[in-house]
Amino acid sequence: MDHPALWMGIRLVVGLAGLAAAGVAGLLIVIAIALAMAYPNLPDVTSLADYRPKLPLRVLSADGQLIEEFGEERRNLLTIKEIPDVMINAVLAIEDTRFFEHSGVDYRGMVRAGLANLGRAKSQGASTITMQVARNVYLSAEKSYTRKIYEVLLTFKLEHMLTKEQILEIYMNQIFLGQRAYGFSAASQTYFGKQLKDVTIAEAAMLAGLPQAPSAYNPISNPKRSRARQLHIIDRMEQNGFINAAEAMQAKEEKLAIRRLSQGRIHAEFAAEMVRQAMVAQYGDEAYTRGLIVTTTLRVDEQLAAYKAVRQGVLDYESRQIYRGPELFIDLPNDPAARDDAIDNALNERPDNGDLLSAVVLEASPRKVVAVRQDGEPFEITGDGLRPARSGLSEKAGPNIKLRPGAVVRVIKTGDKSWRITQLPEVEAAFVALDPRTGAIRALVGGFDFRKNKFNHVTQAWRQPGSSFKPFIYSAALEKGVSPMTVVNDAPLFYSASDTGGKPWEPKNYDGQFEGPMSVRRALAKSKNMVSIRILQLVGTQSAQSWVARFGFDADKHPPYLTMALGAGAVTPMQMASGYAVFANGGYRVPPTLISRVTDHRGKVLFEATPPELNDSRRVIDERNAFVMNSLLQEITRTGTAARAQSSLGRPDLYGKTGTTNDAVDAWFVGFQPSVVAATWVGYDTPRNLGSRETGGGLSLPIWMSYMSQALKSEPVATYKPPRGVISVGGEWYYEEYGPGNSVHGIGLDDPWPGQALDPALLGGAEATYPPPSEPIRSDDRRSILDLFRN
Repeated sequence: MDHPALWMGIRLVVGLAGLAAAGVAGLLIVIAIALAMAYPNLPDVTSLADYRPKLPLRVLSADGQLIEEFGEERRNLLTIKEIPDVMINAVLAIEDTRFFEHSGVDYRGMVRAGLANLGRAKSQGASTITMQVARNVYLSAEKSYTRKIYEVLLTFKLEHMLTKEQILEIYMNQIFLGQRAYGFSAASQTYFGKQLKDVTIAEAAMLAGLPQAPSAYNPISNPKRSRARQLHIIDRMEQNGFINAAEAMQAKEEKLAIRRLSQGRIHAEFAAEMVRQAMVAQYGDEAYTRGLIVTTTLRVDEQLAAYKAVRQGVLDYESRQIYRGPELFIDLPNDPAARDDAIDNALNERPDNGDLLSAVVLEASPRKVVAVRQDGEPFEITGDGLRPARSGLSEKAGPNIKLRPGAVVRVIKTGDKSWRITQLPEVEAAFVALDPRTGAIRALVGGFDFRKNKFNHVTQAWRQPGSSFKPFIYSAALEKGVSPMTVVNDAPLFYSASDTGGKPWEPKNYDGQFEGPMSVRRALAKSKNMVSIRILQLVGTQSAQSWVARFGFDADKHPPYLTMALGAGAVTPMQMASGYAVFANGGYRVPPTLISRVTDHRGKVLFEATPPELNDSRRVIDERNAFVMNSLLQEITRTGTAARAQSSLGRPDLYGKTGTTNDAVDAWFVGFQPSVVAATWVGYDTPRNLGSRETGGGLSLPIWMSYMSQALKSEPVATYKPPRGVISVGGEWYYEEYGPGNSVHGIGLDDPWPGQALDPALLGGAEATYPPPSEPIRSDDRRSILDLFRN
């Protein structure tokens, strides 16, 4: 028998003998020797000296706020010195008052608990903290005498191998405390949304009550039982001298602010998922258990602003759509208890979606709907609150949309006692904002709701950009001698079947009007399609295809056809934001960055991103090209299709372009202020018409503006300094070598144009009408500038 085993057996004999009657002393000695013989078969506990539990992957914002955790167990490992005394004292008061006095098994405590349990409603446990560590780390959950014997043996082994401080540290980090939280640090974040070092006596007492029964004493699901347990622990803390009477009274009177699961969320689920995928690709399944801490570039206030802007923009659009009917119909039993169960089950199947709350209709008439939520309190919806579902209250309503008792609907609370019926949107949206100088992603919203649809529209949705793509074509034209004052004819274009090799193509402007000769500046501000096509003809489609690739677009997704002028290619919102960043930063292509730093749980840096240097190696367009383009993009937000931007936000340093694709399938706005660039997209996953009156300026621009109102709150107005190589003549900017008289004077000026507008209704409200995709038109790149402009 090794010495630790012999020592453990002797110590057990002494402890038991002190409690035993004289007639059983011999039996106890036999038992003690048997236990000592089993000691060598116990698991090795030396690894606990370097305690390394499973630690989740934690994703943080740029300022260190928790965004998401991935892994089976929520845990934040602390050393014993980092755990506040108030938390340790609360635990010792209820779990093991004599922890620093006994040797693992508290014989006096066992006797006291046994006597206390006789005839008392509140039972006292006899397991010490060391016994709980032995049980939780090494043993199964089975209840048997064999397991209990091994628990006692392991307890002595732990006490022999580890210090009291090491055992207590393991306990404080290992114990399960409900809501997937392991350890008191994680529990403090889960229940109070604060770090453990900041908990009060009252909060520590509530947390200390969880180890015995995390579900029964859960303050979220069982607040009454949790409160009773908390008060009992406060009494125990006072009785054991951890706090005085005044502190106990104050703790009892303190009202706890329990954090609900949805409270305090930063709502960066799509970005967190991007991080998770990157970490798993790098570290495999260990990413979920080794305690990686990933710091992102996301800014909390801007992320929340982006999330709210997208939600509000989508809901505003949804308010203009027809009512599609309840999500579900259930039978409402006559028996009250059965009815409550049916309602609870139905609402559990249709959980709340942010502020879109689920409810079951109890009564329905054209003037009033009575509904109920899981709290069991009926509420009325009347007046304007019924307007979105008016068709469902009509006598002629079909069975699938008619509101009747048992219908499961969505409601929004619009006041203290006022409600409005709504519905889950079918349309989707995406938003991404980044720093154009570093590529750091400041906010990212990949869709309306991550739980409903995990498809990340920012990075995965390939959509037509429509007119929001035109600035890249105009940028190419500046290098061909076009200036903002070049006059281009906004006149009809027609391509016959012989031109296309297929069906004829007659592109139109969104408003159906042809205004004749106008400057490039005015044409881009008014998003004139005919002008864009004529400019692309001058540039040449092959040349334009190569040019747009400089901004990070995939050339093969932008075939060299004239339809490129109207944004008929395929892009993602991330690409659009990165492309516009080139204009915003003066001509440099900077890749977007989401992860800035990765460390292990001890703080060892595993990866750290280096901010890019804006030097010639990253330059893709001349600084003067970006400068002149920015003056054109600024005109759009001042007098053009996005004029609401400057007028509403009250600042001139805004630049951008709207975009609406053929048949209003995709709605865009991409724009920037020198410090931040953002792209917004709205559309259906299965492409279909958004509505004849829906445009990028009406759908996406408000989302962009809502975000910018927060992002630019403390940002001073900025201006771009004119670079070398440009001149200002008559208030207009030109390339030095393409000044007045030396630039392209006009394009298509001899083409006839009608003196009256076409009927927009004939065009279906489309901003851009494309030729048949199977037979695209190719421009002849061999034509020179002299061939293409007429003056």
